[in-house]
Amino acid sequence: MEALKGKDYGKPRIFYPDYEQLPSGLQYKDMRAGSGDVTPVSGDSVVIDWDGYTIGYYGRPFEARNKPKGSSFSDENKEFYRFVVGGNTVIPAFQEAILGMKVGGIRRLIVPRELGYPKDDWRAAGPPPTTFSGQRALGFVLENQGMIDKTLMFDIELIRVQKVGEKDVVKGKK
Repeated sequence: MEALKGKDYGKPRIFYPDYEQLPSGLQYKDMRAGSGDVTPVSGDSVVIDWDGYTIGYYGRPFEARNKPKGSSFSDENKEFYRFVVGGNTVIPAFQEAILGMKVGGIRRLIVPRELGYPKDDWRAAGPPPTTFSGQRALGFVLENQGMIDKTLMFDIELIRVQKVGEKDVVKGKK
């Protein structure tokens, strides 16, 4: 629909007073502080666990870390997600949110549309949902032509950081 192109008719943006807000519009709250003095910087490889919700559309999960057995998210072999900080392979919110985290920390993100999946396509950047039902739920929200609030919520846990030039991986406690 050409008339709706570039317009966002979703709910007005909500600011949560107990969250930190960055100039980009990303809001975050540390749910658990990490330990140690290792924090990722551009060029470092990181390993995270994550979950995601379409908070602008009934809070539907599209990726779950601690999945109930027998659910559509059930997958005992889920692998952690890996990316290089500053490598532009993940959504902008993840690039920004991972900075300053310590290994073992969990950070909850409120992600506005412009820091989420580029071009409203979950295939354009990571992390992708790992199940068909998750892909379908996220795709429904992102591909909808402006009538649904595309705000997303993520919980990310920093599992490991491999500093640029290091061969050993620094592990956090789980």
